[in-house]
Amino acid sequence: MSDEKKVKAPKLADPLNASIDPATQQMIKRAQELGVETVFDRAENMKPCNIGVQGTCCKNCSMGPCRLPLPKGGIEGEDTRKGLCGASPNTIAARNFARMVAGGASAHSDHGRGVAEVFLSVARKESDDYCIKDYDKLLAIAPHFGVDITVDVDGETQDRDMDEIALEVAEKAMNEWGKVDGECLYMKRAPKPMYDRWKELGVLPRNVDREIVEIMHRTHIGVDQDYKNIIKQATRACLADGWVGSMIATDLQDVLFGTPTPVQSEVNLGVMKADHVNLILHGHEPILSEMIVAVCQSQEMIDYALSKGAKGIQIGGICCTANELAQRHGIPIVGTFLQQELAIITGACDAMVVDIQCIFQNVANVAKCFHTKVITTHPIARMEQNNVLHIEFDEHHAKEDATRIVKIAIDNFQNRKVEVMIPDNKEPQIVGFGVESIEYALGGTFRGSYYTLNDNIINGRIRGLAGVVGCNNARTKHNESHITVIKELIKNDVLVLTTGCSAIAAGMAGLLTPESAAVHCGPGLAEVCETVGIPPVLHMGSCVDNSRILLAAAEVVKAGGLGKQISDIPVAGSAPEWMSEKAISIGHYFVTSGVYTVFGVTMPVEGAPVFKDYLYNEFEDIYGGMWDCEPDPVKHAQKMIAHIDKKRKELGIDKARERVLMDMAARQAIEV
Repeated sequence: MSDEKKVKAPKLADPLNASIDPATQQMIKRAQELGVETVFDRAENMKPCNIGVQGTCCKNCSMGPCRLPLPKGGIEGEDTRKGLCGASPNTIAARNFARMVAGGASAHSDHGRGVAEVFLSVARKESDDYCIKDYDKLLAIAPHFGVDITVDVDGETQDRDMDEIALEVAEKAMNEWGKVDGECLYMKRAPKPMYDRWKELGVLPRNVDREIVEIMHRTHIGVDQDYKNIIKQATRACLADGWVGSMIATDLQDVLFGTPTPVQSEVNLGVMKADHVNLILHGHEPILSEMIVAVCQSQEMIDYALSKGAKGIQIGGICCTANELAQRHGIPIVGTFLQQELAIITGACDAMVVDIQCIFQNVANVAKCFHTKVITTHPIARMEQNNVLHIEFDEHHAKEDATRIVKIAIDNFQNRKVEVMIPDNKEPQIVGFGVESIEYALGGTFRGSYYTLNDNIINGRIRGLAGVVGCNNARTKHNESHITVIKELIKNDVLVLTTGCSAIAAGMAGLLTPESAAVHCGPGLAEVCETVGIPPVLHMGSCVDNSRILLAAAEVVKAGGLGKQISDIPVAGSAPEWMSEKAISIGHYFVTSGVYTVFGVTMPVEGAPVFKDYLYNEFEDIYGGMWDCEPDPVKHAQKMIAHIDKKRKELGIDKARERVLMDMAARQAIEV
């Protein structure tokens, strides 16, 4: 026998264990038959670091990494674990947690800055390819920037010129990333008691960039070594993300591209068409994708596609770009984060155009096995592989750049290498619910109000609200936790608000249609959905649009009857399959806004029990919300329901009101 070690063949994922989605299972099997590696196979062969998962591995200097695993028997007595510099497990875990907040806040807030820069170009009339589509939304957000929308002329009030308002809003918005003094203007959009509490605690963000930079400084070796003080700064940064950077991004995207209203779409890999040019847009910023949609819909491009033998152009989205396109145009969604390689494996993807965030570098390797052109478009997001094209997108030449990209996809239609195999699976969905459209759905143009929602929570038809958001994670069964959590919630009369890949998963499971309420909901929620004509799970957009959920919660408070701040409402948050630093920042701004928030998979705090207890228990007394973690999706949902019930009891709405048959005298005694 040879002394040489035999190289083991890599393990392959079992398609049935990898995903609950039949289309995903089919494409995993096809990839394996073709010898193409995917994220599902890599997850079988690369296990996570046990100490890193616990949050107690520090690599912030070259004396490390310092690894402080939690002893198997737990900690008895004083915890004597230390890094080389003496850093405790609490310090290390808090630093790592804060750096994840910084990374996540950077991603969403830099997205917001990019949108603000384009909006400023439009306001200055520097770009002919974009224009303001929703002036009502512009007028609605202007006062939050301190911009007056009327002026006094000779003692009379008159509306200001829209161009003036747009320019002042653009300049004020850009200022939020780096102004010298004061506080971020959007913070006052929160209920006043919450704002006052943030002010008292000293966590109101001063500007977006400063809070992120300060995290990186504090977590440098030898700086902040008090886990509570570190998390105080993480709170400033996450609030700058949720209530400022992300919220500005959502608002300005609505002004530029139109505020979403409910629209019908389709979802899953089956939306691709074998006889069409399939152009897939993947990433997060709608700046590029909006222009590509416009170009693809032009008669010139349709005729060009026909000249190459295609029957048309099929645009599809992956990840949050998918949600942006679906909620404004009804563009079909191809899939979630974990399905990006599988879209290429169909053999029908003629071009995958990407911008920022959540893009696998491996899509370039998969594309080598097929004919697909992978095109990067953002200056901060390039790939090293030589088969990737880079066409840097510039809003000043937006149409020209988009036309070039679309032509590349069309020209590539004739170069398909392998037999096309597109799964049959796709589902109808209703997407595009925002703060405004929920209000409209509850009462129309003249009677629209969140009071209707509050009344149904008070009377018990709706038990409470839940925000279920976040990514997919290859360490869990694709989509299973999302769907199990959501189904358990709606079965118990909890109305679900969803964004990001969680929203796409819900669509793939058929939960984004009004008809699904009769099948999956408890009697109270089913009655409301049937009466109003809405799904039991409301698609509210991309992950940057989690700010819509914050504002919806603020509207519930404003409507009255359910407390004075978000922490009083029967509401809970969830990220069942999270994987991104953005999720930690999102989770933390929900917690510090007063929402009990449960994460699945794991949390990077298990190796520091004292720090964990601070987030999971003490935080509720400080902010009204707290963290929790539960990998089991049924228990996960049950924890959320238990919290909702606790809040109902605190509000005194946990018991059904006694029904009284009133006589005429009693009716006359009612004050009108």
